[in-house]
Amino acid sequence: MIDFGNFYQIIAKNQLAPWLETLPAQLSSWQKQNVDVRFNHWLNCIDHLPAIKPDILDLLHSVTAKNLSPLSEGEQKRITQLLMSLSPWRKGPFSLYDIDVDAEWRSDFKWQRLTPHINNLEGKTVLDVGCNSGYHLWRMIGAGAKLAVGIDPMPLFLCQFEAIRKLIGDDQRAHFIPVGIEDMPKLNAFDTVFSMGVLYHRRSPLDHLYQLKDQLVSDGQLILETLVIEGDEHQSLVPGERYAQMRNVYFIPSIPTMVNWLSKCGFKNINVVDISKTSLEEQRKTNWMTTGSLIDFLDPNDHNKTIEGYAAPMRAVFIASK
Repeated sequence: MIDFGNFYQIIAKNQLAPWLETLPAQLSSWQKQNVDVRFNHWLNCIDHLPAIKPDILDLLHSVTAKNLSPLSEGEQKRITQLLMSLSPWRKGPFSLYDIDVDAEWRSDFKWQRLTPHINNLEGKTVLDVGCNSGYHLWRMIGAGAKLAVGIDPMPLFLCQFEAIRKLIGDDQRAHFIPVGIEDMPKLNAFDTVFSMGVLYHRRSPLDHLYQLKDQLVSDGQLILETLVIEGDEHQSLVPGERYAQMRNVYFIPSIPTMVNWLSKCGFKNINVVDISKTSLEEQRKTNWMTTGSLIDFLDPNDHNKTIEGYAAPMRAVFIASK
């Protein structure tokens, strides 16, 4: 079982304290619902990982942990096998004592694109919605955040996060909570809220924007990254059964449409700070994620199109304030 006691103690003393009225019961229910063979296997992998306090920990430029004395070949092999047992790793990369967890996504590329444009995170409390393995939580800590909270209901991602935490010194500045944004009370408590790669998976994108807004302090900053299409303020793609082989894609807005949605939900100071086509260098198969990836989702004769005939994935980063 995952123990959330440290997180409860931390938020009991800050502006997140009202969350304690609902969160313990939610997490108790979540743990009961996720008692299965796979989850127990993943927890067992975490238990067998060594608790290491690195001599060198770099969260500013990467997520890298090193010791002045290298691990033995046997220790490296054992840690590698345990981390491999938590595959597929979709978000990364992590460099841990010369073990490179080369995830499907080079999430550092996205971080590099957005960080020049966001508010300073020094001393801030931040929320990452749909945080996956928690890669960006560690980068937020590296950027100076006092507390970085990630939410995502997927048990594998929680176990990946806890495995990384155990290997980098049990850092208590970042926490992964397995709930969805729709399960959170209106805390109005986070200085910055990140929603990256989530909006198009929501049946109601406007409801998602209101849920994000409800977590921000007054004048807090939203960083929203999403798939977009080319078009005017009246256009949004509603794909068929799949988009780039993803089943649960509901709305992909044009950039002007996304700006209108943000404005309609009461956000201000809305800016588009980056527009990028997803490259085969940023999303690809690796030894840590061996099933289909972007190359398999594109038209083999025209990489400007998905295999279904839609425009290939293009992503934009929007910044707005409450």
